[in-house]
Amino acid sequence: MPKAPDRARKVMRRATGAVADKLLKVDGPRQDYEIERDVEVTMPDGVVLLADRYYPSDASGPLPVVLVRTPYGRTGLLSTLLLGPLARRGFQLFVQSTRGTFGSGGQFRPFQTEPEDGAATLAWLRRQPWCDGRIASTGPSYLGHTQWAVAPYADPPLVAAGLHITAAHISEAFYTRGGVPGLRNALTWAAMIGTQERRWLPPLVPNAPQMLRLRRAMHGLPLQSADTAVAGAPVQFWRDFTAHELPGDDFWDAADHQEADLSAMPPVNMVTGWWDLFVRSQLHDFARLQQAGVPARITIGPWLHGDPPEVEAIVRTDLEWLGHYLNGEPLPPGPAVRAQLMGTDEWLEFESWPPPGYADATHYLGGGGVLDDAPSQQSAPTRFTYDPADPTPTVGGPMLSAPGRQSDNTKNEQRGDILTFTGPVLDDAVDIVGAPTARIFVRTSTPYADLFVRVCDVDAEGTSRNVVDGIRRLSPADGPDSTDDAGVAVVELELFPTAYRFAAGHRIRVQVAGGAFPRFARNFGDGERFAAGSSGVPVDFEIFHDAAHPSTVTLPSKTRTRG
Repeated sequence: MPKAPDRARKVMRRATGAVADKLLKVDGPRQDYEIERDVEVTMPDGVVLLADRYYPSDASGPLPVVLVRTPYGRTGLLSTLLLGPLARRGFQLFVQSTRGTFGSGGQFRPFQTEPEDGAATLAWLRRQPWCDGRIASTGPSYLGHTQWAVAPYADPPLVAAGLHITAAHISEAFYTRGGVPGLRNALTWAAMIGTQERRWLPPLVPNAPQMLRLRRAMHGLPLQSADTAVAGAPVQFWRDFTAHELPGDDFWDAADHQEADLSAMPPVNMVTGWWDLFVRSQLHDFARLQQAGVPARITIGPWLHGDPPEVEAIVRTDLEWLGHYLNGEPLPPGPAVRAQLMGTDEWLEFESWPPPGYADATHYLGGGGVLDDAPSQQSAPTRFTYDPADPTPTVGGPMLSAPGRQSDNTKNEQRGDILTFTGPVLDDAVDIVGAPTARIFVRTSTPYADLFVRVCDVDAEGTSRNVVDGIRRLSPADGPDSTDDAGVAVVELELFPTAYRFAAGHRIRVQVAGGAFPRFARNFGDGERFAAGSSGVPVDFEIFHDAAHPSTVTLPSKTRTRG
C-alpha cells in the first residue's frame, strides 16, 4: 500500500496535471506515473550527469524512452507543461540536466559538449533493463540543440524527434549570416543562464529589475564585461560569444550541425513562430529534411519564442507524433507545413517549403522615398549618416523575448539615419509567403559598415509596422558581393521568412539603415571588435536607385482580388 506522502504527491500530481491539460487544450485518458529522481549517468571523462526518469505506475516491462536533455532544470514549468502531458499518456521519459547545470557535474559551456554527452547518454539508456532499445527525443530551444547534436549521428538511429524553436545552425541565433552580432538575444540569454540557479522567476518571465540591468548593459561600452553587469559574475557563454566572432572563427563548428548528413535522421516534428529568432534557420532545416526524404511536419504560428500558444502546439503535436512512432497510434492526417497567415485568421497548408504559387514581385527603391514597380531612370543617391555614438534604434522583429513581434516603427522613421521608400496604396490585398530578398547598391565612407533592410506595412492611418527584415555586415575581409570602379557595392540579403497579408488600402514600405540597435551590436565603423569598441567613427551612406543601380526588394507575392 502506498505511503501517505506518496498518495499525497499523486493526488497533487493528478490535480496539477488536470489543470495543465486544460491550459494546453489536450485531452485523452490520463494515467498515473512515477518519478525516479537524480539518476546518475557517468560520461566517458568521469563527469556524472543527473536525470529524472518518468515511467507509468503500471509498467511491467521495458518500454521506449523519450530523451530530453536540458540546461534549465528538471522541475517547474518544464515538468508541468512539457513533460507532464507526455507522462500522463504513458510515455517513459528520461530528463537529463546537461553538464554543469542543476546538479550535473562539470562546467556548462554551451554548445560545446552536447555531442559527446548525448551519445554517451544514448548508449547508457540502451543498456538499461527498462529501455526496449527504442529512443525518441523532444524539446524546444536549447533542448532542440541537444537533439541536433546527436540525432544525425545516432547509431542505431532515433525513432522520432521533436525539434522545436531551434536550429541545426545554432550560432545563427547569435551571429547573423551576415556576421552581425545579435546583442540583445545573446546578452538576454547570458543573463538568463547566468542567474537561473539562484532566481525564483521562471526563464523568460518579465523581471523589471533584470530588464533595467539588461538595458543599461547593452548601452554601456565596452561590452566585454556586460555579463557581470546582468548576472553578477562572468558567464562562460558571453565570454565565448565576445571572443569568437563570426564569420571566420571555427570555435562554433562544434555547435553547428547544418552540414550534417541527414540520412540517419528520424521522422521530425517541428513547431516555431514567425517572430522566433530561429525561424529562418529552422525553415532551412525543414527544407533539407524534406530533400533528404525524412518524414517531417512543421507548424508556424504568429508567436514569439516560448509563447504559451506555441507551447500548446508543441505538446499537442508531440503527443500525436510520438504516439504514432513509438506506440503505433494512427497519425492524424495533416499537411507537411501548417502556417498562420499573419494579418488574418487563416492557416495555410502546404506540402513543402518554400511553398508553390507565390510569384516574385520586385519593388524598386526610388528618389524622393518612392517604392515603385519599375526602376527610376535618373535618380541621385539618397544619403544618410550612421553614428555609432547614437546607434540607429530598432523595434520589434524575431527575438528571444519581448519586445519582439510586430511593433510601431513610425517614431523611428522620423530619424535622419533611417531611409524609407513607400509604395502606392494597394487596391487589393497582397499575401507575402516565403523569404523576401533585397539587392541594394550602396557606397560607404569606410569599408566597415552594416546594412539593415526592413519591410513594413503602413496602414490607412499612416502607422508603420515591421513585417520582415535582414542585416549584413560589410568589411574588407567579408565584403559586398561586388564593387564597381566608383566604389558602389552590390549587397544582397535574405530577409527573414514570413506569411503576411498586406490589406487593401495599406502600403508597402522599405526601410534602409546602417544598424538596428540594440537587437544587433553597433558597428564602430573602424574595424574594432564589437565587444572591445568604445567610440568609433560615423559612416556616410549613399543608397543608389537609378537605372544603372536598381536597388530592389523582392517579395514572394500573391494578390487577393476583392470579390
